[in-house]
Amino acid sequence: MARIGLLTGGGDCPGLNPVIRAVVRKGIDTYGHEIFGFRKGWKGVLENDATELTRENTSGILHKGGTILGTSRTNVYKIEDGEARVLTSLKERGIDVLIPIGGDDTLGVARKLFAAGFPTVGVPKTIDNDLNATDFTFGFQTAVQIATEAIDRLHSTAESHDRVIVCEVMGRDAGWIATWAGLAGGADVILVPERPFDVEEVCEHIRHRVATTGRTFAIVVVAEGATRADGGGATTADEATDSFGHARLGGIAFELEKEIEARTRLESRATVLGHIQRGGSPVAYDRVLGTRFGVAAIDAASSGQYGVMTALRGTKIELVPLDEALKEPKLLDPELYETAQVFFG
Repeated sequence: MARIGLLTGGGDCPGLNPVIRAVVRKGIDTYGHEIFGFRKGWKGVLENDATELTRENTSGILHKGGTILGTSRTNVYKIEDGEARVLTSLKERGIDVLIPIGGDDTLGVARKLFAAGFPTVGVPKTIDNDLNATDFTFGFQTAVQIATEAIDRLHSTAESHDRVIVCEVMGRDAGWIATWAGLAGGADVILVPERPFDVEEVCEHIRHRVATTGRTFAIVVVAEGATRADGGGATTADEATDSFGHARLGGIAFELEKEIEARTRLESRATVLGHIQRGGSPVAYDRVLGTRFGVAAIDAASSGQYGVMTALRGTKIELVPLDEALKEPKLLDPELYETAQVFFG
């Protein structure tokens, strides 16, 4: 029997609650552990703000979006004596192993804590699907489904009004959501961070579509982190950055809307899906994947396998070192993008 700590950090994501539920259910029923959930991510650990998680208070959360523990973008290592405060908090709470659920920032803190001697087991979470060493992260399939449904709806209004509609989806460093949703939704152009784009080439795809099909409407899907080939970084909503140094991206769709209309003379509109992609109930795939990750994480914590992250490899859940998972972002598969390009214009 041990005391296990649990936290959810970074952006919220469909599938977090299934992970929590799985850790609690197997942790209590199989191993007899006590499970404590820290509120608001690393902020809760810093402040020793936690609640005991039981079968009762985690029942009925499988289908719920968000996270019952709350979350934040708190960087322990940007706070004075942050690491020492975290270690003190964990000691006072009597935590033996910590299971952080999050993306590269959250798991980066977990890796440093492990290096400092505290046992950690990470669970990968990001709708962007850009964490290395795992084929998929939970939340991604839900985000793709939401974006695809939005693109389907945009098709009908684009056709009704003879418009080009530019749909902006999430994807800071990688274009997984844009490419999957664009392919599934029949987009005419897909723009991703891995492939800096030329606006004139985008317009040429649209002109080609009009010339070959006679249809004077089109759908352009663009990831928020997409950049221009002629230089300049990603479009930001403002100059502020979070505690991990990330700017808040957004607005590339509005820039493209104006330029496409000016160059093609086709009426154009921008739609930014934003946090809609994070919200709501997880699809079945993410409920199952989150559950499998949670079970694997508590198994690892109980068997003394620390400094690792749960990962999906093919159809199996495996454990990979945090160092491997965080060495670099998992960028979009070039072959997948080439498949998408077949349908441009």
